[in-house]
Amino acid sequence: MKFTTLVSPDQLEQHLHDPRWVIIDCRFALTRPESGRQAYAKAHIPGARYAHLNEDLSAAVTLTSGRHPLPDPRVLADKLGRWGVDKDKQVVVYDDSSGSMAVRLWWLLRWLGHNAVALLDGGFPAWQRQGRELSAEIPVVVPAEFHPAPDDSLWIDSRGMQQALEQKRVIIDARAEERFSGFVEPLDKVAGHIPGTLNLPFEDNLDMRGNFLGAEELRALYQPLLGTAPAREVIHMCGSGVTACHNLLAMEIAGLSGARLYAGSWSEWITDPSRPVVKGGS
Repeated sequence: MKFTTLVSPDQLEQHLHDPRWVIIDCRFALTRPESGRQAYAKAHIPGARYAHLNEDLSAAVTLTSGRHPLPDPRVLADKLGRWGVDKDKQVVVYDDSSGSMAVRLWWLLRWLGHNAVALLDGGFPAWQRQGRELSAEIPVVVPAEFHPAPDDSLWIDSRGMQQALEQKRVIIDARAEERFSGFVEPLDKVAGHIPGTLNLPFEDNLDMRGNFLGAEELRALYQPLLGTAPAREVIHMCGSGVTACHNLLAMEIAGLSGARLYAGSWSEWITDPSRPVVKGGS
């Protein structure tokens, strides 16, 4: 059975020592870039490799890019191979922040043509809370060959975003309401949002324990925003193209497949001062 959205701690534990499964720890904090790697060194799910958002899952930042540009497919494919991922592996990704970082790798693998990737529902906190096995050992990995097949129809750039605005597409921003409104901005040089976009903070996808809502609940959350628009015409964005993948995963769980990612997101949009920006509820 191939898992393409979520796996539970029980399901992962059943395959914890299965050589056909690859576990990747994606813990990361935007304001403390080394915290995830340090946490991994202290304790992680046995067998997990570590993927660093800035170093492994993003390209170098440029003057016209967002904070987390998409990595070169060949470079990422080489790393995936060194982590033991090939076309026959089931990949499970996790973090300690409700999936907000690990969803980046979930989406990147799908972009490269590998759909057998799922997020650990509840993440490391759920695993730890349930008293499951932990390790501080760095796993010995048998390298594999990962052959990327990027599907660039899954994302758009800033020009594509301008076209989407002209076509009045449904564009959903996953940032917190106070950032979307421009009342606070802890990470980027300009506050606010792109005019015409809608706000659905990624935390709304979760229940009180940090697990994803069920498919029907998620469909009820997203369908009013979509209206009559098909899912394939929806664009997701956030601050830098990371947490937007949380909303993409939520729509996938809800059976609303085909939405696209504005990869550069807000931090790329604001590199050009001629692009429109609004604050408040506009």
